[in-house]
Amino acid sequence: MGVILDTSVVIAAERRTIRFEAFLGSLGDEPIAIAAVTAAELLHGCHRGASPAIRARRYAFVEGVLGAVLVLTYGVPEARRHAELGAELERKGALIGPYDMVIGATALARGYALATLNTEEFGRVPGLLLAPLTDFLS
Repeated sequence: MGVILDTSVVIAAERRTIRFEAFLGSLGDEPIAIAAVTAAELLHGCHRGASPAIRARRYAFVEGVLGAVLVLTYGVPEARRHAELGAELERKGALIGPYDMVIGATALARGYALATLNTEEFGRVPGLLLAPLTDFLS
């Protein structure tokens, strides 16, 4: 099983509010990836930086992440799982954010666990295994 890093975890790594290297080390040889929509969210955050220096720092960090992990595309298997998940959460009145739906569906379709700090939303996703992070928070 691999682990998908949610946007919240990558942002926490950039802000140094999580002991990121220790967390990654705890995963052993598990594949580590992000969903393609996470790449978009991270790049969007780069462009939103308040100054050129902040934008450059964020961009360098994000490019390092993109070069180090597998970026999982969103294809038909993910779309099928997304549709099922959306219908199920809607019936329960427990919808989560649209990008979080894509990230959760990607994890489920690929059989990956999800590392996230957003356990309130992702905890509502049936069958989604969340990687424990509490031991790594700064």
